[in-house]
Amino acid sequence: MKLDHRFKLALAALAVAATLPFGAHAQTRGGTLNMIVQPEPPVIVTAINQQAPTQFVAGKIFESLFTYSADLKPQPSLAKSYEASADGLTYTFHLQEGVKWQDGQPFTADDVVFSLADMLPKTHARARVLLNQFVASVTKTDDLTVVVKLKSAFPAFLLMFEPGFAPMMPKHIYAGTDYMTNPANQKPVGTGPFMFKEWKRGEYIKLVRNPNYWKAGKPYLDELIFNVIPDSASRAVAFERGSVDVLRGGDIDNVDVKRMRALPNVQYTTAGWEIFSPQAYLLMNMRKPPFDNVKVRQAVMTALNRKLIVDNIFFGLGKPSTGPFVATEMFYDKNTPAYDFNMKKARDLIKESGIKPGDYTVRQLAFPYGATWDRLGEYIKQALEQLGFKVDTESTDAGGWASRTGNWDFDVTMSFTYQYGDPALGVQRLYIGSNIVKGSPFANVQGYNNPDLDKLWNQAASEVDLAKRQELYSKIQGTLVTDVANGYLLDLEYPTLYRGKIHNLVKTAIGLNESFDDVYMDK
Repeated sequence: MKLDHRFKLALAALAVAATLPFGAHAQTRGGTLNMIVQPEPPVIVTAINQQAPTQFVAGKIFESLFTYSADLKPQPSLAKSYEASADGLTYTFHLQEGVKWQDGQPFTADDVVFSLADMLPKTHARARVLLNQFVASVTKTDDLTVVVKLKSAFPAFLLMFEPGFAPMMPKHIYAGTDYMTNPANQKPVGTGPFMFKEWKRGEYIKLVRNPNYWKAGKPYLDELIFNVIPDSASRAVAFERGSVDVLRGGDIDNVDVKRMRALPNVQYTTAGWEIFSPQAYLLMNMRKPPFDNVKVRQAVMTALNRKLIVDNIFFGLGKPSTGPFVATEMFYDKNTPAYDFNMKKARDLIKESGIKPGDYTVRQLAFPYGATWDRLGEYIKQALEQLGFKVDTESTDAGGWASRTGNWDFDVTMSFTYQYGDPALGVQRLYIGSNIVKGSPFANVQGYNNPDLDKLWNQAASEVDLAKRQELYSKIQGTLVTDVANGYLLDLEYPTLYRGKIHNLVKTAIGLNESFDDVYMDK
């Protein structure tokens, strides 16, 4: 048995901090932090919905076993320590003492077993794939100790315990119920530093300080307000006028970022996205013509000028993607051939495909995440029309987009997903045949099916030799690019802007999805 050295160091740092008297850090208690949730999420329980706005709000209510440092090392959260067996097949988690759910019930190993062995394998679009594939058993040895045995080695296992990926759920509320219709989905109960208070649809979500939070003296803030403001120009004005304190990536149009950054006493950072590494892409429904034809998909990729997208639509906040892995993702292969913009070649590919584009009216489902995405949709529509297609753009809200995309009711749409530091966690789920399941917009919704590649994905996820993993993932990247399993657009870069009076806002690899237990404001 061995204990990760850096995890020991983190524990030591936590112990030292715990010995300091309150006030030694000069934190100020109290206050309301006003933010924006954009777009308004359909629900704020990440066990059943993993859209970005859901993760942002729910991260203050629900916790998981770990959080992560910027270099993606696990740090203590509901687990204070862990041990891994030498063969990598057994993990023992030691839980924090004295943790309670926000309704006063004790948090125990039973909740961890319930979350990992029962609820998440049924409800969570990402976690269920991995838990069902790799976990042989989850058992408790006492109320504060959980043992997870794996079916085979899974090097990425310790990266899947942030609150959006593996939220711990209360067994006493959900066991024996219909998870998707449980009333607690509307009034969530977690272990986090902030409790659900009120949700006025179309206006705001309010969370309040959990007075019985397990970290003594925390959180420092009294309230968190997530304002729902329908258009990006109004969101920018709200920040300028001081009615909101934080702008998260995507809250305002990218064209406004430079101006907001120049305001007095405004801080700016692109940190806090290390574990997510988001990528934007074009989903083409491969179940029917014309996008069941690989030549058509290749033509679309060749007709899209991704440098123009980055420079003129996202205003430099990102880089053109070259394939399914973002450039910062582990095992990214820079030698994978990418598609260059060439409209003449794109039209030649359409001819080679044998279809007549004028015979098709493409239904483009708009991505309801703001003006930048609206412009991207307009550009994609223009590119498709230049190839000869007719295009109808259909609008919806965040919940409608998730429902229609998850139920494959589109011809093309845009999306962005997180890559979670290891392709076995964040990328594989988008392409393997076993994840062609209705109901989630973050599964293999385009319908890409390649059994030979599925075998390589599984081999790569279990392989412990880094060189062999790289070889497998390089083959995978090459095949996915050739097949245009998705339309890879850009590696996104998200800025965070906030008032200088706010402290500890971005400290870890999950950034603003953190619990905010340590955030405080000058008065």
